[in-house]
Amino acid sequence: MQFAILGPVEARRPDGTLVALGGPQLRGLLALLALDAGRIVGADRLIDGLHGDHPPEGAAEALQSQVSRLRRRLKDGGAPGGLVEFTPAGYRLAVDPQDVDLHRFERLTAQARETAEPDTKLALFTEALALWRGPALDGLADPPRAARLAELRLAAIEDRVEAGLALAQHEKLVAELRELTREHPLRERLTAQLVRALHGSGRSAEALAVFAEARDRLADELGADPSAELADAHAAVLRGSPARRVPLPLTGFVGRDELDRLVAALGTTRLVTLTGPGGAGKTRLAVEAISRRDGEVCFVELATATEVAPAVLAALGLREQGVLTPGAVSDPADRLVAGLADRSPLLVLDNCEHVVAEAARLVRRLLSECPGPRVLVTSREALGLTGETLVPVGPLPAVAATRLFTERAAAVAPGQAPDLAAVARICAELDGLPLAIELAAARLRTLSATDVAARLGDRFGLLSRGERTAEPRHRTLRGVVEWSWDLLDPREQRLAGRFAVFAGGARLDAVERVCAVPDTEDVLAGLVEKSFVEFGGGRYRMLETIRAFCAEQGEDRRAAHAGYFLGLALSSEPKLRGADQLAALEELSAEHAELHAALRWSVTAAPDLALRLIAALSWYWWLRGLRSEATPFADAALAAIGPEPPPGLDEEYVLGLVHASATGAGIEPILRRLDGPLRYPYLFLLWAFSPHPKAKEGERLAALIGGDRWSRAFARVSDGLGAQYDGRIAEAEAHFSASLAGFRELGDRWGAASTLEKLAEFADWRGDHVRFRELMDESVRLAAELGSFEDAADLLCRRADGVLRAGDVEAAKAGYEAAADQARGNPLTLARARGGLGEVARRAGDLETARRWYSAAIGLATGPVTGGETRIRLHTGFGWTMAAAGDLDTATELHQEALATALEYANLPGAAQAIEGLAGILAERAEGERAAFLLGVAVGLRGAPVAGDADVDAVVGRVRARIGADAYADAFARGREMPPDQAIHELGQRRFALGS
Repeated sequence: MQFAILGPVEARRPDGTLVALGGPQLRGLLALLALDAGRIVGADRLIDGLHGDHPPEGAAEALQSQVSRLRRRLKDGGAPGGLVEFTPAGYRLAVDPQDVDLHRFERLTAQARETAEPDTKLALFTEALALWRGPALDGLADPPRAARLAELRLAAIEDRVEAGLALAQHEKLVAELRELTREHPLRERLTAQLVRALHGSGRSAEALAVFAEARDRLADELGADPSAELADAHAAVLRGSPARRVPLPLTGFVGRDELDRLVAALGTTRLVTLTGPGGAGKTRLAVEAISRRDGEVCFVELATATEVAPAVLAALGLREQGVLTPGAVSDPADRLVAGLADRSPLLVLDNCEHVVAEAARLVRRLLSECPGPRVLVTSREALGLTGETLVPVGPLPAVAATRLFTERAAAVAPGQAPDLAAVARICAELDGLPLAIELAAARLRTLSATDVAARLGDRFGLLSRGERTAEPRHRTLRGVVEWSWDLLDPREQRLAGRFAVFAGGARLDAVERVCAVPDTEDVLAGLVEKSFVEFGGGRYRMLETIRAFCAEQGEDRRAAHAGYFLGLALSSEPKLRGADQLAALEELSAEHAELHAALRWSVTAAPDLALRLIAALSWYWWLRGLRSEATPFADAALAAIGPEPPPGLDEEYVLGLVHASATGAGIEPILRRLDGPLRYPYLFLLWAFSPHPKAKEGERLAALIGGDRWSRAFARVSDGLGAQYDGRIAEAEAHFSASLAGFRELGDRWGAASTLEKLAEFADWRGDHVRFRELMDESVRLAAELGSFEDAADLLCRRADGVLRAGDVEAAKAGYEAAADQARGNPLTLARARGGLGEVARRAGDLETARRWYSAAIGLATGPVTGGETRIRLHTGFGWTMAAAGDLDTATELHQEALATALEYANLPGAAQAIEGLAGILAERAEGERAAFLLGVAVGLRGAPVAGDADVDAVVGRVRARIGADAYADAFARGREMPPDQAIHELGQRRFALGS
């Protein structure tokens, strides 16, 4: 007899039928005995469990009566006599504990926790939790024990979720975790798991929002900070640490001999290539091997890619540059080397055969320059690199092939067992090719296995007499695809042929619009049933082997395809500048392969359309930090169009020039023809950061920014930067405040994050440290929501700068270290973080360590405007370090270099930093009046003093002590009153004499 207390209390006969137990008192008594099955339970414990702290009079006599009634009920249900035993110490349910669901649950969960393999762990936890049918004990007895059991259940759920996350089941777990966190809002482990699941599903913005809500809830309700586990999950999102983003298989795995060899090879060598013909199951084998490994995995689908490095960059979540502090566009391969320098992921390059030469070059470079990564390749041919381990993927063994066929047949024709002899003939005829076997099995909805075997025999008898030069297994696969095609009805053939235009799959609305086949959804359902099309995650897709065949049969739908995705890009473009920003980014990212396919076709076949599509995607590429993706398309479109824009596309043509690698087209005549407000208002910004900006052209574009809300907010950013660089701080702050209000009203995270950092800087200068941290924290959060983790890391550095000025050295050090960890190889952020650590060391008096940090940082700080700003900070910080070490000549050179950089970029606040450093050197040389004068010049250039700057405060104190307060005030005032233009001119002429 089996007993169940994990839900309604039940006793079941061996045949599974229920025993009538009677009312709640008897069922509660049975539950209490079953909790300790096989052990004696004292009468007092039973009474307490049934009645709590207030048992009725005569409870002991009532218990004896209830035991007697329970015995009768069990005996009437077929239980042997003596099942409930009485002893002087109490009562005992004389059964094997494993006959009680609770004890089976505890055994299974214990086994799961002792198991290392995630798939086995997941299966055991799933089996254990399936024993629960509701709240334990059904509310009948012993509330404290019931609460303990509920906690055990919840812990097992958390452990099962953990196993699922280890197997990359992120998307599958999101809905369940959302429900669990609603039920248990203060359960931090569940919240951390939801953050990880969202991040692993590519929904980092949602992950950050979940963390923010949990942090606020913990603070409001418990007055506590997030746990280490929850904080670590949040930090992983900020770092952009990629999760194990591996395709979830739609079907089970059929064992094959190559799996053990592949797993062993991945453990011993850095480059493994699975080779075999199309349809051999290389990708499925790779996914299964990945699931058995721990650690970071990045899956890169190359079937639709034309360039390998950008595809790997995107899959890793790396950007060529930030979007808040953009620098020069990095070469994708260089960016990969930098980003992987201190990481050890397994890179899975799937379907490499059409880009095998480029893949080989990139893999050789990554493995030679980065010590951590390993690479798994699937391809029809090897890369041909030294050290490459090949694992050929052969046909399925007969037993495995038969199992695959019967499993797929059961899915399409449940309850119909196919003839095994016919199945064996089919699998042999198909050379054990998994894809061919699945296609054949899909026909069992309308044919018997015997019919399929006969028809295949006829088909391959004909095939064997033709195309004898083709590789045999390739002939087999082509033959079964062709045979399956012939069995489609005309509507299915028409849709399959047209569907082949989609490079990476499509949603239903796209298929309906592009393919234009009546009753598209019903026809697609038929193609899914016949294994011509797969469906998952809301998208339909074809395997490449089938897609290539269908493309040969169908009509050319590339013009319709390009037109549809141009429409999608045009409708998404304004959403990228408002509250729907994240949704629009996600939608365009999901259609990445289709957008590129449309561009590849249109740059030669319809270059005007290509130009419009490039313009519509420009802000998407900017926000994704992948500007170089546009370059080959822009080059090809402009080459096809020539030096003059098509009618009505002047603005689109200028955007094409922004993205192009080089062009001889004259821009000024085109700009003169632009007479209305810009339809793409960010054109001014993109032009400023393009490789070929001219000041007068930038002024012309700035004058064309329109009067819509986004354009007005954007223009105030430009005005604010101009005022700040001219030292007009109050005016700059007013511009940035107005811009922030506008961007917040629109819901544009990019604009808000851009202005918040500037307003935080002004708060820091005033010494308003609370306001500074609030503004910086919001800016970091918004950057991370955009997925711009490189910018988030840079903002962490800037936040640490202010924290250090406020005197919190340990918090500043932690901030710089976190920024370096999250920089993901971005050289400017690494430079800023290392410079910050040098500053921490200098303030602690460790000048040698400070010197090492600054020396390492300066070599990384290259690039345009943002690189210039970073170089200014590094040279001035290093200058203060060398001055503290007594090397005033080297310190002077460093401050002069910072000043030269600031003047080169007309950066007056940066010039003020350098001048204050030079004033410090003059103070050391006892030239107090000159030092006071330069301190005044610095405040005049910046427009405001910086409150709490310990270095400047120390210089002021020394100079005042040396020359007196009155002389100091007079010299300082003369410097502050000097007009900025005069100061710039004089400093530019005399900068190499300053401080000497």
